[in-house]
Amino acid sequence: MKTDVTALGELLIDFTKNGMSEQGNPVFEANPGGAPCNVLAMLRKLGKSCAFIGKVGDDMFGRSLCREIDDAGIDTSSLILDKEAHTTLAFVQTFPNGDRDFSFYRDPGADMLLREDELPAEKLQNTRIFHFGTLSMTHEGVRAATKKAVAMAKTAGALISFDPNLRPPLWKSLDEAKAQIEWGLSQCDILKIADNEVEFLTGEKDFRRGTEILQKRYPGIRVFNATAGAEGSASCFDGGFVFVPAFRLGGTIETTGAGDTFCACVLNFILENGIDNLSEKKRAEMLRFANASAYLVTTKKGALRSMPEPWQIAQICR
Repeated sequence: MKTDVTALGELLIDFTKNGMSEQGNPVFEANPGGAPCNVLAMLRKLGKSCAFIGKVGDDMFGRSLCREIDDAGIDTSSLILDKEAHTTLAFVQTFPNGDRDFSFYRDPGADMLLREDELPAEKLQNTRIFHFGTLSMTHEGVRAATKKAVAMAKTAGALISFDPNLRPPLWKSLDEAKAQIEWGLSQCDILKIADNEVEFLTGEKDFRRGTEILQKRYPGIRVFNATAGAEGSASCFDGGFVFVPAFRLGGTIETTGAGDTFCACVLNFILENGIDNLSEKKRAEMLRFANASAYLVTTKKGALRSMPEPWQIAQICR
């Protein structure tokens, strides 16, 4: 039986500020995270089978992460514990509007060290959707593994899902980041891209014009969705453009995991409705549900353990 979604990439600890100590020092909360596993965690909430391919350190953080995603119901049989490298850590600074800045401790982090010969062929050949981002493309070895995994899944008939998830501090140069994102765009069937990434790739500040430029540049993308933060999200298709406003119901704490939650809900929609001949109405329905989910995760700290329940999403979608 095929797995619904298999993802490859980073699994890490997001340290988010959680008040001050009695001595006046900032207190940080260790939240399990990493975009690909955040996507899988939301998909598990929606009842889909999921598997993760990646590497963490054989340390207290790596072992904890392994337990966390196993508890979430994600298949961890292809998660490797590396005895030589530590688990990647990310310290998250949250601004008053909920946006974030990341400081990574990852040189090297275990997730960078996944090799081609460690890929689980059977798993990649038996998945309906394969999902990846660019944190697994920042360095040569793991980049080769990622590209081989994409090729294996594609050859076996899987749909390819891609989220650029641009993190400039992790790249040697932004030119290299752009080249790898463009490779991902050339390979994927399903795209989730953020407004800042659209501008990065096109130089176009107008959200709609930027997405239309990319859609024309990469006509092989069958479901092209773009998010515009607190404004909402759009789906571009055959010259069409559907925009659905975000939910603004108050209570936003931080935006960590919002894009991943959105992405998961889109993948869930495709698994249930197919990828071909999606009408404008269906695309709007897809975006509304994904927007609701993304909003709900912003009302909690962290991501992987903060994914909303289906009934919560349905409640605000009514």
